[in-house]
Amino acid sequence: MNEPGDAGLLLEAQQAAFRAEGVVGARTRMDRLDRALDLLVTHQDAFCEAAAADFGQRHSTMTRFMDVLPAYSALKHARRHVRRWMRPRRRHIGLPAGAPGVRAEIVRQPLGVVGVISPWNFPLTLTFGPLAGVLAAGNRCMIKPSELTPTVSSLLQRLAGEYFDARELAVITGGADVAEAFSRLPFDHLLFTGSTSVGRRVMAAAAANLVPVTLELGGKCPALIGRSADLERAVDRIMLGKLANAGQMCIAPDYVCVPRERLDGFVRLASEWVGRAYPGLPANPDYTSMVSQRHAERMRELIADAAAKGARVVALEPRSEAGGARGRVIAPALILDATPQMQVMQEEIFGPLLPVLCYERIDDSVADINARPRPLALYYFGSDRAEMQRVLALTHSGGATVNDIAMHFMAQELPFGGLGASGMGAYHGESGFERFSHARSVFYQTRLDVAGLVGLRPPYGARALRLLKLFIRR
Repeated sequence: MNEPGDAGLLLEAQQAAFRAEGVVGARTRMDRLDRALDLLVTHQDAFCEAAAADFGQRHSTMTRFMDVLPAYSALKHARRHVRRWMRPRRRHIGLPAGAPGVRAEIVRQPLGVVGVISPWNFPLTLTFGPLAGVLAAGNRCMIKPSELTPTVSSLLQRLAGEYFDARELAVITGGADVAEAFSRLPFDHLLFTGSTSVGRRVMAAAAANLVPVTLELGGKCPALIGRSADLERAVDRIMLGKLANAGQMCIAPDYVCVPRERLDGFVRLASEWVGRAYPGLPANPDYTSMVSQRHAERMRELIADAAAKGARVVALEPRSEAGGARGRVIAPALILDATPQMQVMQEEIFGPLLPVLCYERIDDSVADINARPRPLALYYFGSDRAEMQRVLALTHSGGATVNDIAMHFMAQELPFGGLGASGMGAYHGESGFERFSHARSVFYQTRLDVAGLVGLRPPYGARALRLLKLFIRR
């Protein structure tokens, strides 16, 4: 575990090493990506065991599928494309700046040292995912993983020291005091993934040094089921996405909007789905527990608050009771008849509780979505193309998936990020490379005296006036 001041010394060392290195060529970038890949792939078993230890109950297959695989894909994608991303981009320059012999291009330069504050829910993919863009862009990196997954964080710190010089890549561990000090450091860029409330504090801390930030936050991600949807397929994909990691996912569906006449069918299908997927809760090893006792207790408080305010709480595995993993397994439940006064409709749930709202007209659900802060993701289920286009056109979200959950996150070719309360900036693939580099404009002037040829050297005459009038017109 590091002391708050350790990060500042490491940053100075990385900045000095970056300045001394000079040009960061493709081979250097690819070598760093290769080492990150080797670290992840070689030690995936240890990471799975560490994640299980931190969560108390988390299946290794779930960790491999949703934590290791996306991280691996991000690093592999960057390794494959980094040479192409590095090429200067030519730009055509027109009048009045352009002239015979003039050329211009955009050159992507490394920023320097990038800080990454990664969260606990997916400690691998939300660390190595942005790291792929950071290293591909030619930067050095300092990572502050979450203190809520200390076993994973400690393992990551040890392995980073084996695969990288600390002046290339360093992992800083510690509690909230270390994280706070980390966010105040004068990085060349800072990426934070976590809650909106903490994101505000991180942005305020970074502003003191004018550090640009990328914030990957969260929010209440809606799933809309249209009347044209195959309900059984929609329920299957919603429940699969919602209960992965027991709902501890920033792009998990936070509430569902269904036509009123299909509510009973939704409840029945959801209950049947959970019975097939996770029989025998809480002992079922495929199900994930809450990361801490505090998070488990918060789920119980949300249920109690909703019930006290008139909601119908439908346990989706009624034969079981919450428990297991030191009391941190929370059985999945639907919250029916939810109202805006309930806490489950006021804050991101981040757990296995799913409010189900009914609508008569889908436009009413669209209006409700638009009245809330903009979510990180939006999901639409249905085969009515006109309705789908209307929903996508009238709503705003960081990303969207049609007829599935979270798949836009899995695609490295698509930028991933939020807007408004769900974040700012995006990464993944080439968007990550661009996010963590500077687009430097370079203009190559011709040897001709362009200003003299067109009369734009003082003393000004009639020719210059005629030329400017020619340029400045409708």
